[in-house]
Parts: sequence; structure tokens; C-alpha cells
Amino acid sequence: MEPQRYFNLFRLLIAGFLLVAGRELSLGDEAPRLFMLIAFAYLGLVLLLGFPDMVTRMGLNRLISIQVIIDILALTGIMWISGGYRSGMPVMMMVFLAAAGLVAEGRMVIFFAAVATVAVLSENAWRAFGGRSASEFLQVGIVCIGFFAIAFTARLLARRANANESLAVQRGEALSRQQAINERIIRDMQDGVIVLAEDGRVRQANPRAAVLLGVELGEGLRLADIDAAFGDCCGPAADRRGVLRRLGPAGKLLRCRAAGPDPSPSASSDDTVVYLTDFEEIQKHVQQLKLAALGRLTASMAHEIRNPLSAVTQAADLLGDEKRGDVQARLLRIINENARRIERTVRDVLALGKRDQLMREALPLRTTVMQVVEEFGLKGEFEVGLFAVDIDDGLHLAMDRAHLHQILSNLLYNARRHCSGEPGSIRIFAREVDGGDVALHVIDDGGGISDANRVHLFDPFFTTDAKGTGLGLYIARELAEANDAGLDFIGNEPGAHFSLTGRSQP
Repeated sequence: MEPQRYFNLFRLLIAGFLLVAGRELSLGDEAPRLFMLIAFAYLGLVLLLGFPDMVTRMGLNRLISIQVIIDILALTGIMWISGGYRSGMPVMMMVFLAAAGLVAEGRMVIFFAAVATVAVLSENAWRAFGGRSASEFLQVGIVCIGFFAIAFTARLLARRANANESLAVQRGEALSRQQAINERIIRDMQDGVIVLAEDGRVRQANPRAAVLLGVELGEGLRLADIDAAFGDCCGPAADRRGVLRRLGPAGKLLRCRAAGPDPSPSASSDDTVVYLTDFEEIQKHVQQLKLAALGRLTASMAHEIRNPLSAVTQAADLLGDEKRGDVQARLLRIINENARRIERTVRDVLALGKRDQLMREALPLRTTVMQVVEEFGLKGEFEVGLFAVDIDDGLHLAMDRAHLHQILSNLLYNARRHCSGEPGSIRIFAREVDGGDVALHVIDDGGGISDANRVHLFDPFFTTDAKGTGLGLYIARELAEANDAGLDFIGNEPGAHFSLTGRSQP
């Protein structure tokens, strides 16, 4: 209804202008009284048809049609008594047609242009045949062509404006729905979220943050007034990965992580977002998972030990009855192999139990890798020339030394078992990644890992080696996670590609 309202206001201004200043502009010189009559009548019709309830009574399209036809007839009458084409009324008709094209619908604007064309041509023809001063029909024809051009242009602009308005409405509704969803997610999420202004005062906070801290978080409240420990996780020197602190009157152990202002040029806010995670709840969940895993591990371990133990017992029984030396030697070999298998299983499980007993230090990565490679070479398990090591001397990895040695030993042993055996068939390289972390990569040129085995790759007691315990990769990942690092299978290139990613400094 806004375009219709502006259209009525425009018509009212033109009608008032013609009535007040029309004679000053020499309009209606050929019949002054008739001009005033037309001006008064036009103003009256504009006022009559401009009432809001006229749209309800007549319908918008019918009302606009009647208004535009009245405008054309009124301007044609004024042109008739004001010297014809040279009075400037055709130009005024163009303005009305443009305005009508913005408010009318469908093809009515073309009809209005046709009515204006017939009116102007008829008035000029009447002057020509009546012996009065008429304009050249070429000039009038050009103006009439302009009527249609303006009508088409105005209609196209109106259609584009309507399409843009409809699109804006749709996007506004979608944005409102998305905003409502986001607000619901933030309100119901298990982590606390606090938005801080540049001066450290609270701008917004979800209900979960107030529950975790045990205090009402009103707008304008300073976090430092709640707990001075917030300076460790929200200050300029804070670790952006988060720190563990007991915060607020509730005294809960929370993981506090602050995300600073968006550095992108399009960002317009200097707010800091603080995320609070209930670490006590996480610890309870982890403990439950550990107990469940321990149950599965105990059952699997009993099964793994029972098989070789049965073989040892049976071989020992047979050994007492057997007199031949070659058979005794074979039975002794069976006993020794299965005893070593039991010893490896127990050793791996003991190492898993010591995952939390660590002393992290910034280990020189190249030196540590070469030590592990040389140790295997001295044992005669494989040749040092199989490895192509590309690690800068300045790279460090913050881990427990014994844990890193065990992880590397497992990765290199698996790579050696599956590689082609050619020189340089196992590539070991390290690179810095985002956030100051360091990633160590181990890649062999073997056949890779099948899709069926990938899902079980880090499961305990899963192995494709008949002599393996199936605990190597499982324990390696557990030790990596205990050092805040990650051990992942990247893919086949074409052999297996593993990556150990951790911090460069403790």
C-alpha cells in the first residue's frame, strides 16, 4: 500500500499546483474559466479517490485504472485549452505514466500508454483539421513512442523492485528463523557461553554459563569480579586452546577457552567469546568409558593369554614323555615362543597402565627419530637405509620421552613389516601446522590398509599379524592422547600414512 499512498500524494500535489499556479504559467489561456473548472474538478476527484477505504470498495487495480484515466483526460483537457502539444502536458503525462507503471499490475500500464497516445494524437488532429495551431505529427509521434517506452521501463523496474522486495522478505523470514534456532541452540547447549565487551564486561550469557559458575550473569558485570582466575583464560596472554580452573562460587572444574575478536576485515565487533565446559562431567564420562574399556580389555587379555598358556602347558606335558632330541627341541621352541607372546601382552598392558605417569619435555624430533631407527638397526630387526628422514633440526615435540619412543617404535615396526624393503621405502618427515603444533608423518610404500580394516585399526587386540598382540596402535594412540597429542591414520599413499600431531612446547 505504500506505493499507492505515494501515488495519491503525488496526484494531490499536481492537482493543487495546477489550481494555484496554473494560470501563472499561462495554462488555459484559450479558455480560462474552463481551465479553472477542470482544475477544480480534477482536485475534487483526486481527493475523492484518495480516501483509504476506496481500495476496499473498488479494488486496487480498478482504482488505479480509474485514477490514471482521469489524470490523462484532465491533462488532455488542459492541453486542449493551453496551446496543444507545446503546453508541456505530454511531458507531464510521461511522469504520470511512469508513476502508474510503479503501482499498476499486469499489462494495464501499456493500456494507459495507449490511452495517452490516442488522447494526444486526437487533440493534435483536432487542431490540425480545425485550422488551429497544430504541431508536426512527427514530433507528437515521437512523444507517443516515449509513452510506451516509459511505460515498459517503469513496469520492468516495478517488477524488479517487487522481486527484490519479495526476496528480502523471504530472506528476512529465513534470518529470523535461523536466529531463533541459534538462540535456542545457545540456550540449551551444555557449554556455557559468555560474550565480553572490549572492557571485559558481560554483554550476553546463556543460562548454562550462570549454572556452571553459580552466579547470575547480568549485563555489565565484570568477570574479574566473579573470580580473579578469569584473568588466566581471558587475558591477552591466555592460551587460546583453553585452561582448566575452578571458577566461580560453585567451584566447578571448568575448561575455560576465550575466542578473541574476529580478525577478518569484515568483522565489526571487538567482542570476546568465552566458552565454559564442565570438565568434571567429562571426567566422569571418561571414567565410565575407561571402566567399560577395561572390562573389554580384561576379557580379551584373558583370552589372549589362555591360548598360548594352553600351548605351553601341553608342550610341557609332552616334553616330559618325549625322549627324542629333535622333538624336544621343537617343543622347547613352542614353549619359548608362546612365553614371549605372553610377555609381550603383559608388557603392552603394563605400558597402557602407565599412560598417565608422564613427564613432558620438548624433545628434538630429528634426534629422537634417529635414535629409534638406530636402535632397531643395532638389534638387527631391519636396515637403517630403509628410512628416508626429512626433519628440520629446529623442530621439537612436547611429549614424554618413553611414550614417544614407544609410539615411534610401533609405527616404524608396522611400516617395516608392510613396506617393499627397498631403500627409502619408508618416509619420515615433520612439518609445522597451524597454532604452533608439529605433525610427524610416517608413510610406507606397501599395499596400504583395506577399508574393512580401517574401522578397527585402533581397536585393542585387532591385528593382521599372526604373531602380534593387537595392542600396538591402540596403546600408541592412548599414549599420544595422554600427552595432548593425536595419532591418526591419514590414508593410503599408496601405503599406510600415519600422523602424530602435538604441541611443540610443554
